[in-house]
Amino acid sequence: MILYYHPLSSYCWKVLIALYENGTAFVPKMLEAPEVAEEWLALWPLGKFPVLRDGDRVVAETSVIVEYLGQHCPGPFRAIPADADVALEVRLMDRLFDNYVMTPVQTCVGDRIRPEGVAGDPHAVEQAKLLLGRAYALLEARMAGRRWAAGDDFTLADCSAAPALFYADRIVPLREDFPGLGAYLDRLEARESFARVLKEKEPWWHLFPYAHG
Repeated sequence: MILYYHPLSSYCWKVLIALYENGTAFVPKMLEAPEVAEEWLALWPLGKFPVLRDGDRVVAETSVIVEYLGQHCPGPFRAIPADADVALEVRLMDRLFDNYVMTPVQTCVGDRIRPEGVAGDPHAVEQAKLLLGRAYALLEARMAGRRWAAGDDFTLADCSAAPALFYADRIVPLREDFPGLGAYLDRLEARESFARVLKEKEPWWHLFPYAHG
């Protein structure tokens, strides 16, 4: 299998965590190289990443990629629990982290990396930060008493949570006002799969516009 990815992309991190959790063999292809970017766009003209190529099959969208890995590369990591009700909670938490944590993060980051001469949108940034605060409060309450995002087991929801909360905490710090969520982020950062992702990002981290506050 080949994974087309960027080392600072939160959604690429989400898939990498699942791959590392499962010990799945794959070939990483970073999109910095022009020839790799050409391959990627030929496979997925929408220009979004990551994209997984498994033989003749092209799999896109992170949650789908993670579920695909569970179905076609079974191993120790179970992204979606067998229990149907728990599986629904996992999928809900996955959507909460992607849509209400990572999406406002992207609004804030996008505002900082606008091309020269393009005006910023402080109102959109302020609204995004307010949404992050509301998301933190919801997650703090919903996850009370849980070790991982949806319960006792590490799942797809945690693959989503790790990059989303890591990036969000650089924009709207969460540990002081949301201690439960902060402790959860500490557990995520200490987990071997995510710690590996964080180490691998270091050569490019200076490119993140909130890297130094």
